[in-house]
This record gives sequence, C-alpha cells and structure tokens, in this order.
Amino acid sequence: MAQILDGKALAKKIKEQVAAEAASLPRRPGLAVILVGENPASQVYVRGKEKDCEECGILNLGCKIPAETSEEELLRIIAEMNADPAVDGILVQLPLPKHIDEGKVLRAISPAKDVDCFHPENVGEMMVGDPICWPCTPFGVMELLREYGISAAGKHCVVLGRSNIVGKPMTLLLLRDNGTVTVCHSRTPDLKEQCLKADILVAAVGKVNLVTADMVKEGAVVIDVAMNRNEAGKLCGDVDYVAVAEKASYITPVPGGVGPMTRAVLMRNVLAAAKDHQK
Repeated sequence: MAQILDGKALAKKIKEQVAAEAASLPRRPGLAVILVGENPASQVYVRGKEKDCEECGILNLGCKIPAETSEEELLRIIAEMNADPAVDGILVQLPLPKHIDEGKVLRAISPAKDVDCFHPENVGEMMVGDPICWPCTPFGVMELLREYGISAAGKHCVVLGRSNIVGKPMTLLLLRDNGTVTVCHSRTPDLKEQCLKADILVAAVGKVNLVTADMVKEGAVVIDVAMNRNEAGKLCGDVDYVAVAEKASYITPVPGGVGPMTRAVLMRNVLAAAKDHQK
C-alpha cells in the first residue's frame, strides 16, 4: 500500500516559515489578487488566498471588480499596482470574462511582481536561469517530493498534460532535477505503454479516473495534480486512487495533496518577491 504524500502537512510547515520570515522584514509583503466577476469557483480560490495571506502575515491588497469591467480598465488597475511599492505580487484570478484578452492581461503584470510565473519573461528565466519565483503547482510538487526524499535523478518521469500552468513547467522542473521526462497528451497513441514506464507519474489532465491501476507499474510514485468532481459531486483527481494506491510506493490524495502545496508556494513566492524588492 502506497505511503501518502501529505501536502496539507507540508503546506502548513511552509506557511509557518513564510510567516516567520515575513515578520522579520522592514515592510510586510503585499499580494494583490484581482477577481473579475463572480465565478463561484474563483471566489472560493480567492477566499483561500486571502486566508493564506492572513496566516502568513502578508497584506491582502487585492480587489474585486464587476464582470463587465472593460479590458482597458483592468489594464489600468494592473498598471497602478505595478507602480505601487506596497504591492509585491499581482495575481489575476482566471478565467476572465470572454471580452478580456487573457494573454494581454498576464503580459501587463510586471515580471518582478508576477508571483504565478506566467509572464513570458519569467517563463524564459525558468528555462535558462534561476527566477525569483517558480510556477506554484509544479514547484509545489517538487517540494513535496523533496520532503519525502524522492529525487527525479536517474528516473523515468512521465507527465500527463502539456498546459502552460502545469504540464510544461512540470517537465522543466523534473529535468532540472535530472529526471528523464516523457510528456503525454491527447494525441499520444500509446498512453498506457508510456505510463507503465514511469518511476514518477504526474497526472495533470482533468479527467476523472484517467489513470487506472493497469497503467501504473509496481512501486511507482504517483502525483495527482487534477481537481475534478465525479458523478456524485465528490472531489477527485485523474487517478483511480484506491486501486492505484495498491501498486504505487507513494501517492498524493485529492484533496489534501498538491492543492495545499500550490497555495503555500504562492505565499513563498510573494515573500521572495518582497525580499527582492526590499534589497
């Protein structure tokens, strides 16, 4: 039976460390989360981030604006926050209303305040150097592996999904840890065969029970990044958890695995940005 990779416990430890460091700075770090409209899921995520800020001693400097807000007005708000020295991190909650160009908005955030690491300049820094902030979910996965003494070095890692938010940066971080990485996606013809090669399998597709026990080799480390709801409305990931846990050596639960780590790494990124701004 697999050992559980407890993201909730590690996230608590990381947030305690962030709170201690934030308290020692000359100025409290500040995070501005911008919520456009009233998407119910987005409201839940934003409330979670506000709670994290409170726990970590980070100022909540965000704003909530109506769904009909124009793209021009949103860009003006971002420009003001870029210029505000109290704001160390800016995060625009996605998805945005259809009349707003998501790419234009993400590029408008100053790279120095891009705590999600979505700006093309920071993506490039991640490719070739050592950025101030790392993408929250992939870096949360790497921190979770590190906490349990699991290295990607010399291992075959398979990433399911090629999104800009998880799949692509996850691949880069596993490579950085000296893993040999295969990326699978909707056009991969032999998905089961590829998964069976994985020493470390990361699922980030968004399809309930995509990964079944017959796709996982004995002793593999299985990381489930997805957050879905099954037919009963219960939260679940991409992995058939009960069956796969019988074969894996380590596995992340959903919820309580990668999700809390994403939020904790965001707080750490805000702290890192604040420290850089206060040099």
